Amino acid sequence: MLDSLLVPTAIVALAEIGDKTQLLALILAARFRKPWPIIAGIVAATLANHAAAGAVGAWFGSFFSDTTLHWILAASFAATALWTLVPDKMDDDEATTARKFGPFLTTLIAFFLAEIGDKTQVATVMLAAQYPELWLVIIGTTLGMLIANVPVVLAGNFAADKLPLTLIRRLAASAFFILAAVAVYKAMQSSGWV
Repeated sequence: MLDSLLVPTAIVALAEIGDKTQLLALILAARFRKPWPIIAGIVAATLANHAAAGAVGAWFGSFFSDTTLHWILAASFAATALWTLVPDKMDDDEATTARKFGPFLTTLIAFFLAEIGDKTQVATVMLAAQYPELWLVIIGTTLGMLIANVPVVLAGNFAADKLPLTLIRRLAASAFFILAAVAVYKAMQSSGWV
C-alpha cells in the first residue's frame, strides 16, 4: 500500500525537474513574487488534473487482464522514459495567461492546462492503472509535483540555474525504465513464463 504513495511521489518528482510546468513555476514566481498563492494554485491544479488522470488510469486498467495491462504499462513506461530525456520548453500561450489573472488563478489555469498530455499526467494514468490505491497515487503524484516545484517558486531562478538538469532527466528516465522492467516481469509472471 505504501508503494502506491512513495513510487508515484518519487517518479513524478524526478520527471518534473526541468519540465515545462517547472519552467512555468519560475515564470510565475518572477512575475508575481507571491509564492504562497502560486503554491496553492499548483496544489489545486495538480490535484484536479491528476485526479482526472488517475480516474482514467483506474478505468483503463479495469478493461484488461493483468498480463495485458502489464505489457501495456511496460511499453508506456519505456516510451515515457524516452520522452523524459527530451528537455521541455515553455509555450508562449502559457506565459501570456499571467497577464489576465492574479497569481492563484493564473497558476491554477496555467498549471492545469500545461499538465494536459504532459509526461507527469501520462505517468499518473499509468501509475493509477498499476496501483489499486487510486487516492494514494493521486496524493503521491501531487506530492512529487510539489517537491519539484515549491523550491523553484521559493528560490526563483537561483535553484533552477544550479540543478544538473541533464543528470536529473537521466535519473527520471532510469526510474521509468525500471518501472517498465518491473511491468515486463509482472507480465511474464502472470502469464506463467517465470
